[in-house]
Amino acid sequence: MFGSIAAIGAGLAVLGAGLGIGRIGGSAMDAIARNPEASGKITTTMIIAAALIEGVALFGVVVGLLGLETGVK
Repeated sequence: MFGSIAAIGAGLAVLGAGLGIGRIGGSAMDAIARNPEASGKITTTMIIAAALIEGVALFGVVVGLLGLETGVK
């Protein structure tokens, strides 16, 4: 039972990261469309935010998979 919950948690971490990065990308494109002169700063900020979200998602997946591994034993 605990293994399935850990697997669901890992899946939710990946799903949340995908939604977050998609939202960041869409908002960045809106911002660049409104102010094309600031595209360099917006892109840099977008990449940094996406990298931070990926790091948190990777941490969530690792914790979920470790929970899955300990649940099997």
